[in-house]
Amino acid sequence: MEAHDFFLVLFLILIVARILGEAFARMRIPSVLGELFAGIILGSSVLGIIEPNEILKILAEIGIILLLFEVGIETDFTRLKDAGSKSLAVALLGVVLPFSFGLLSAYYVFGLAFDISLFVGGTLTATSIGITLRVLRDIHMENTNIAQIVIGAAVIDDIIGIILLVFIYDFSISHEANFTHTLSVAGMVLMFLVLAPILAKTLSYLIHKFHGNDLVPGYIPSIIISLILFFAYLSHLVGAPAILGSFAAGIALSRRFFLPFGAFLNTNELLLDDVRKNMTPIIQIFTPIFFVMVGLSMDLRVIDFSSSSFWVMSLSFVSLAFITKFLGAFFIIQKCARNNALIGISMIPRGEVGLIFAEMGRVNNILPNDIYAMLIFVIIITTVVPPFLLKRYFKGECV
Repeated sequence: MEAHDFFLVLFLILIVARILGEAFARMRIPSVLGELFAGIILGSSVLGIIEPNEILKILAEIGIILLLFEVGIETDFTRLKDAGSKSLAVALLGVVLPFSFGLLSAYYVFGLAFDISLFVGGTLTATSIGITLRVLRDIHMENTNIAQIVIGAAVIDDIIGIILLVFIYDFSISHEANFTHTLSVAGMVLMFLVLAPILAKTLSYLIHKFHGNDLVPGYIPSIIISLILFFAYLSHLVGAPAILGSFAAGIALSRRFFLPFGAFLNTNELLLDDVRKNMTPIIQIFTPIFFVMVGLSMDLRVIDFSSSSFWVMSLSFVSLAFITKFLGAFFIIQKCARNNALIGISMIPRGEVGLIFAEMGRVNNILPNDIYAMLIFVIIITTVVPPFLLKRYFKGECV
């Protein structure tokens, strides 16, 4: 693609995402759905104007890591830590239930091959942290106790999802369970989880130390984006999702994250205000690209809506996708059932992570076209419906 063609593509993505996001918001529909539909309209599903390419994928990746950085910097680490056991329970059950029921249903009920069934189960496990967090921010509920549980669970869910993807991919290629590789990836991820916030907090101290002494404009955005990209790279290097690195960087810069041995590394309030002021416009430019990219990746043309077997299988797995994530939230104690229900709804969106599972199965000739089409349909429904439910029912938590 020529440079001038890419400029037009980027123009279309940003302007259509803005128009539809604004239109949806005015109709009291989560604006993130407007951005998703912008991708569906511009992509091969409708107009076929834009095809996903590597440059757009990189820009979309920047969008999601910037979003997770913003979530991290606004997160109350103490509350996130207090919600840790509940987040872990929701995440584990939100992986075990969808994966188990998805695998068993695909293998025993629909008679699919075992490696295909593994990918079906894997696709159902992955929660889209980007979709859920964007909706929580749109309805101004990102600082509730429920949101802290969901943030923690979604991050853990993403980590487990990547480890599970490594295992499923290895098994599908070699037809042998390679636990050594899977455990090595898990070990590297856990090591990163422990060390990344400490390193990021130390670097934030250095950023604060030189803050105000710079002679060249643009100190904050250039340094902070450099920090985010560096930690996203380190995260990817150890086999973890890149968003984990940016989230760790955001957590470390937040005013509420304190190391047990380093209170002297407290982040300055003035620095935090400057970070927010400088980073917000950049984040608002890049994050819509991510959601448009999710829409671009959803190709409705592969779906045969006239097939009765497609509808039987699709509706069965859509039901499983909703019920298993929803039920996973009811194994923790909350002040009322509504809180559990809201946590369950927040964990349902599949989005980009489910697409990664499905696409990997397709490109490696593991998923046949009809199963791939069914999974795309399941991902679309589980991505589009939950934001409506959250917008309608999330009026506040029980206190």
